[in-house]
Amino acid sequence: MTTRTKPLDGRIALVAGATRGAGRAIAVQLGTAGATVYVTGRTTRTQVSEVGRPTETIEETAELVTAAGGEGIAVPTDHLQVAQVQALVDRIDREHGRLDILVNDVWGGEHLIKFGTKIWEHDLDEGLRMLELGVKTHLITSRLALPLLVRNPGGLVVEVTDGTAEYNTRYRENIFFDLTKNAPIRMAFALGHDLEDVGGTAVSITPGWLRSEEMLDTFGVGEENWRDAIAKIPDFAVAESPVYVARAVAALAADPDRARWNRQSLSSGQLAKEYGFTDADGSQPDAWGYIVAKERGENPSAEDYR
Repeated sequence: MTTRTKPLDGRIALVAGATRGAGRAIAVQLGTAGATVYVTGRTTRTQVSEVGRPTETIEETAELVTAAGGEGIAVPTDHLQVAQVQALVDRIDREHGRLDILVNDVWGGEHLIKFGTKIWEHDLDEGLRMLELGVKTHLITSRLALPLLVRNPGGLVVEVTDGTAEYNTRYRENIFFDLTKNAPIRMAFALGHDLEDVGGTAVSITPGWLRSEEMLDTFGVGEENWRDAIAKIPDFAVAESPVYVARAVAALAADPDRARWNRQSLSSGQLAKEYGFTDADGSQPDAWGYIVAKERGENPSAEDYR
């Protein structure tokens, strides 16, 4: 891909929460499309966040962005700290004077989830921490970054979550997790209203069953042999790599008509059908379609949803 054919050449992006998983992959795909990408997180080569995965750092993400053809800039940031987020935004303004794409992917609360736990049985501090990590961080970042983003028309805000608006009408088995993963959907809806009269777009997006680094470790496999886990967890056959949702975000960002998606809840599988991209292995998984079909008792074949 030459510079002239890169659709995001000259665009400035911020991926908040780009240490690993979907956030890292989104940053890399935006870089592949030519963007300058600021990548943030709490785990660096000198400090580790509460997630406790020291080998996944924002510096590595930035290097991957640059290697992909963009420019990756790592900025250690705790998005619960207003002063740190403001300093980040001020730096982007000082260095580039614009922000075109904001991806709110901050999370890091997997270790706090206890599915099937009643609210009166749940540790309150851990539950509230989930809301801080997955909701408060997004609100702080949007409030402080959007004055820069709306300086020019055409800005895009992407709220990354788990589950579509349709699917999340179901209870997500833990009240704190349920609230945390529904909030970005509603935030995108609200932000879309705020942005539409200044030429901006806001959406929420969800991957399907994501083969994140942590998920692969949980199942004792790697990306190269992930199918070995299907024998124990058959539904894992519809899992997707982080590249899939990342290509969805890059396609949205490059679409001059992206405003048609404003305020909507989207999925990687849905956008793959619209834009024609594939996962890293050339497939087009539709995990949410598979899950819903299974809930309806249809006994779907996983291969029919790839």
